[in-house]
Amino acid sequence: MANAFAVTDLVASEALRVAHEKCQFIGTIDRQYDTYYQQTGGKHGSTLRVKRPNAYTRRQGSRVMSVQDQDERTQTITVATQDGVDMRFNSQELIQSVSNGAAFNDLSQNYIVPAVSSLVSGIESDFIAFCTKATWNTAGTAGTPPTDLLAFGDARAKLNQNLAPKDGNRNIQYDSINMSKIVNGLKGLFQDSTQIKEQYREGMIGRTAMADWYENDRMWTLTNGSDVTGTLDAASLVTDGALSASNGTTMDMHTTVAVTAQVVGQVFTVAGVYACHPETKSVLPGAPLQQFTITAISASTTTIAPQIFMTGPRQNVCSVAGAQLSTATFNSATLTFVGNASTSYVQNLMYHHDAYQFITADLPLMDDAQKCVRKVQDGLAIRVWMGSDIRNDELLMRLDILYGFAALRPEWGCRITM
Repeated sequence: MANAFAVTDLVASEALRVAHEKCQFIGTIDRQYDTYYQQTGGKHGSTLRVKRPNAYTRRQGSRVMSVQDQDERTQTITVATQDGVDMRFNSQELIQSVSNGAAFNDLSQNYIVPAVSSLVSGIESDFIAFCTKATWNTAGTAGTPPTDLLAFGDARAKLNQNLAPKDGNRNIQYDSINMSKIVNGLKGLFQDSTQIKEQYREGMIGRTAMADWYENDRMWTLTNGSDVTGTLDAASLVTDGALSASNGTTMDMHTTVAVTAQVVGQVFTVAGVYACHPETKSVLPGAPLQQFTITAISASTTTIAPQIFMTGPRQNVCSVAGAQLSTATFNSATLTFVGNASTSYVQNLMYHHDAYQFITADLPLMDDAQKCVRKVQDGLAIRVWMGSDIRNDELLMRLDILYGFAALRPEWGCRITM
């Protein structure tokens, strides 16, 4: 029995070590909410409501107070996805691995490493796709891989304009094909990764352009719909998010861009709708149009992000002159999508650590399970559970992780489209 416990503990520790090393994206983002789920396996239930910071407008040229109501908005993080890997071993293989270091190394390389790698890769792939689709800021030229730092400078500017902290916690996830091209041309600008990170993380390349660069072949690829030209409908159905939490999230474009031609994750702009500074409400330098991403598609309306605020402390759009917009501005306005119709583009990411959130819950240790172990490292929790098959003299093993993710500050991220 002691050996069985030791094996379970060793496997759990090794699985967590491999997972931690291979979390190229998860390891660089916000996991501060994990404490809500520790030990109890989710004492708050499967959802966690998180408040967004309040926004305010300044009083100008007057000593008389103009008291503002609190407009608190919340977002929900759901922790309800359980993934795992299931294996079987004969008892001799596992028992020998406890007292024999070489045997355990062999067990790790042949079974644990590929199993956990597959588990982590699938989770990261889903998470990256989710975060990318939630991110509307886009830099670069679709179809033209960058060969210099211009696109990355544009992405950095978008993070700056959205008030992402300049605290050394910005990162870039980049596919290896395009990474080889950019690194070859800019290798003199990259600092040695050993000078940046005391702990090794797979895929780390170096640091430049105010970000740590990671090579990651799980980046999401967007394939545009079959129609990327059109206008909003004459009645665009756009409303002001300042008036209600449910306002400002939908548009109607189905008359000229059929819903069957729309794709979740597509980025577009609306003629006459410009991005404004989050605090001053002035049009941003260079007068860039506000970018939007499609988050859901219904029979006649399209759900978009960011939520549109035409007035109030959260105002995020304005005219080219910096004036507030009305809903009529959107009616019949021309749409411009990023990229060509029916064409695929790799979507790499620059982001601040706090743009996206990943949460794991402590799965319970079952009362009737004699060989069940849970390990946690840096907010990543994995449970290993072993059971015996007396008929075949085998030990069955399952590795499980219960998790959820969110994009609470997607404005602190920016796609770099290929």
